[in-house]
Amino acid sequence: MITVSKEDYLKAILEAESEGASVISATLAHWLSVSPPAITMALRRLKKDGLVRVQSDGEVGLTSAGRKIARKLTLRHHLIERMLSEMFGMEWYKVHDEAERLEHAVSPDFEAKLLRGGACPHGNLSEVESPASRRRRGLLLLADAEAGKNYDVSGIYERDRRLLEFLEERGIRPGAHVHVLRRNYDQTLTLSTDAGTVSLGSSAAQRVWVHDADRRGPR
Repeated sequence: MITVSKEDYLKAILEAESEGASVISATLAHWLSVSPPAITMALRRLKKDGLVRVQSDGEVGLTSAGRKIARKLTLRHHLIERMLSEMFGMEWYKVHDEAERLEHAVSPDFEAKLLRGGACPHGNLSEVESPASRRRRGLLLLADAEAGKNYDVSGIYERDRRLLEFLEERGIRPGAHVHVLRRNYDQTLTLSTDAGTVSLGSSAAQRVWVHDADRRGPR
């Protein structure tokens, strides 16, 4: 039987992989905010169920069965976020936490009614996507943006509610237009957004993916 807890572990492994992290017990303890002993017990159960593999060096990977479940849950999360935003008007920076609570309760029939293409309110696709895949689509991190250029925000890391609210206050949201005024010596960026002239540190800028708006011609 696949419990809510097991689903959460499988999805966390998939998402950590997409961030380029080497998934070990410590990664999951941080990702899920649980103790190392709890992680050890959970991985033991998941391995027994044939859903994960644990290598001799401690690296954790999903089996094909585990990956199928994780992708299914990720898709449901994506669909719920879109429903909350498009049908109920919930703010984009709030929908992730709500979807985390609802994603386990979606029936196949309800999922079928929700299923259609498009990005979630954070600008992310339904499939968990690696940084390499985003770059192949022509995206780059805001942290790597050039001074004097214009960018459109494509997608934002969605697991940190405080970060999302921080960015919203500064006019940095999916679909927003930003102009990089300058790159500063302390690694911060000075940006022009619809919130005015704002400063953004490197750690936040590493969580925002953008398109080069200048390549698309005048707005």
